[in-house]
Amino acid sequence: MMALPFDQREGVIWFDGEFVDWKDAKVHVLTHGLHYGSCVFEGQRAYGGVVFKQREHHERLRTSAEILGFELPYSAAELDAACEELLRRMNFVDAYVRPVAWRGSEMMGVSAQNNTIHVAIAAWEWPSYFSPEERAKGIRLDIAEYRRPDPRTAPSKSKAAGLYMICTISKHAAERKGYADALMWDYEGYVAEATGANVFFVEGGKIHTPLADRFLDGITRRTVIDLAKRRGLEVIERRIKPEELAGFSECFLTGTAAEVTPVSEIGPYTFKPAEITLGLMTDYFAEVQPKRAAAE
Repeated sequence: MMALPFDQREGVIWFDGEFVDWKDAKVHVLTHGLHYGSCVFEGQRAYGGVVFKQREHHERLRTSAEILGFELPYSAAELDAACEELLRRMNFVDAYVRPVAWRGSEMMGVSAQNNTIHVAIAAWEWPSYFSPEERAKGIRLDIAEYRRPDPRTAPSKSKAAGLYMICTISKHAAERKGYADALMWDYEGYVAEATGANVFFVEGGKIHTPLADRFLDGITRRTVIDLAKRRGLEVIERRIKPEELAGFSECFLTGTAAEVTPVSEIGPYTFKPAEITLGLMTDYFAEVQPKRAAAE
């Protein structure tokens, strides 16, 4: 049975500074963001009623918009407050939160300097991106046909909707072949990231991960690097060649949706979730839970 479509759900959405009925949160078919990709977004998770690193996400949303050449009409603090009120109105404790901003419909063409900038925030209950069964044994990744673009040809430091077109194509292709996701190379053929998550590898007690200068440096990625260093683990950020995958013993993905997810296969390469991956999974879930006041 198909899940209830997202345009038919119940509740409210924060839309341009007001809370509107979920089904009334609509845009026109001639909206610039739909035709020309002038749209940025964030993915956030609420744990125990608190959005993890909410301010970092909203600051990145504003930065993403600036990279695309427009400014949000709301501060990060205003977005924080809207998000918190939305969770209260939706009565959600654990949820996924999606802020999105886009150019409106006043002008239709490549140039749209005077279009209104719209901002919305929606929230819904969404369990882990991958099932507990997949997590336990590690997910399987295909190798994507498309590569992450050269930063000289695309705004790779922005969480821009248009950059995810090749991610959707690649994930759909992988799923048709029975994989959960796909790993993408960068424009020079080095390991980059999965379609919606960053990737880490383990060998000899050290963690290796691609330099995040050719794709989005994930907030979860940075969190996990910090957690690894707290454990006394060495984290090496560098260019990784595809053939090096044969020498790694563990692999895992990180992202707001993926959280920390072990990987068992990438194409012909195999890995086994072990001490470092499982330890960081535990550390991450402890980190994202709201901290109780010391007095309690």
